[in-house]
Amino acid sequence: MRTLVALAALVALAGCTVGPKYRRPAVDTPPAYRNAEPGTDKTSIGDEKWWALFQDAELQKLIRTALDRNYDARIAAARILQAQAQLGITRSQQYPTIGAQAGVTGQKIPTFSFVLAELEGVFSWNIDFWGAYRNATEASRATLLASEWNRKQVLSTVVSDVASAYFTLRELDLELDIAKKTLASRQQSLQLTQTLERGGAIGLLDVRQAEQLVETAAEAIPDTERQIALQEDLISTLMGQNPHAIPRGLAITAQPLPPDVPAGLPSELIERRPDIRAAEAQLMAANAQIGVARAQFFPSVPLTGAGGLASPHLGQLFTGGPTAWNFTAVAAQPIFNGGRLRSNLRLAKAQEQEMLLTYQQTIQQAFRQVSDALASYGKFRDFREHQERLTAAAADADRLSDMRYRGGAASYLEVLTSETNYFTAQLNLARGQLNERLSLVQIYNALGGGWQQ
Repeated sequence: MRTLVALAALVALAGCTVGPKYRRPAVDTPPAYRNAEPGTDKTSIGDEKWWALFQDAELQKLIRTALDRNYDARIAAARILQAQAQLGITRSQQYPTIGAQAGVTGQKIPTFSFVLAELEGVFSWNIDFWGAYRNATEASRATLLASEWNRKQVLSTVVSDVASAYFTLRELDLELDIAKKTLASRQQSLQLTQTLERGGAIGLLDVRQAEQLVETAAEAIPDTERQIALQEDLISTLMGQNPHAIPRGLAITAQPLPPDVPAGLPSELIERRPDIRAAEAQLMAANAQIGVARAQFFPSVPLTGAGGLASPHLGQLFTGGPTAWNFTAVAAQPIFNGGRLRSNLRLAKAQEQEMLLTYQQTIQQAFRQVSDALASYGKFRDFREHQERLTAAAADADRLSDMRYRGGAASYLEVLTSETNYFTAQLNLARGQLNERLSLVQIYNALGGGWQQ
């Protein structure tokens, strides 16, 4: 009974901890995002599911395949399993260990001999007086939480990478279509100038200028086809597959854009962005490690014991063998270790400070990314609107210059200039439409969207 009372007292004392309690650090949060549209601070596009934002059916299929088979996502899932196992290992240190052992010992000397059979249970427990094991478990649990948030960050990145790569592919498809149509039109124009030159109506210079236009359009085709092949390989790899052709859905110009892009409140970003939550979990783990380091300064009390049966005759071990037991409790206090414990505590505090700065830096970078993406989206939209008007003007100028040339009112140099300007304007418009959609993807990713499944 006295032994049980003593053990109960030890367990009660084991409730003490010497580690600091975690509190979320104060963060300098702006009242609103810079470059955000007025009146868009109540909701956030980052809360949208990715399939609600990206409505191209083929793109949705690609994203679903990537989320299931992308190697980065699968590696992140494997790391969660590792963290779960490590948590189990660390948590087991809080509890006693119990084992069993059996043996037979024999000895014979000239005047004496004996045989002793034993069967006993073995018990050991290093009582967690100061919370070293509990703090270590808390640190492992925080590390597991960080790995879970890291996986969500990977999923968010996979969604944005696939969407960006797909939009780029569709824009290259548009560039290729523009180049092929322009080439066909210029080849017809070249045939006309060659006919006129043979009839003596124009000089050889006009033919050479028409040939320049043809080759300018022709040379753009193989390079665009090369870029398309590389983009398909990239998408295939993002999906965890070998390079293959990628099915197409909507044209880049048909990809829907939301009427507005609400950013929401900056304070909500801290809760939504996976990388911020992962950084905070790492800070929590570092904070718990300080408690582990502090506990090393205090006495440790390991308990060991054994009890069982012993008999000089193996056959009588379970029938008449006497019982035997032993119990040991030792208090060990570190006195001198060359400053190792103090250095270990300073190391834990320095690591916690590093994680705090990393957490604050991650938040600051997140605010910047949102601001940059909002600014880019607004300016790319303005560029695309101006480029649409420029392309329309270039198309009309190209039509008029061709009419003037056919009517003998202009030289072919005017046609060459107009054709070149129109071709360049079409390509710039295609790239402007791409940049507008890529910046939308960047906003969505910066606001922490994409991991919600």
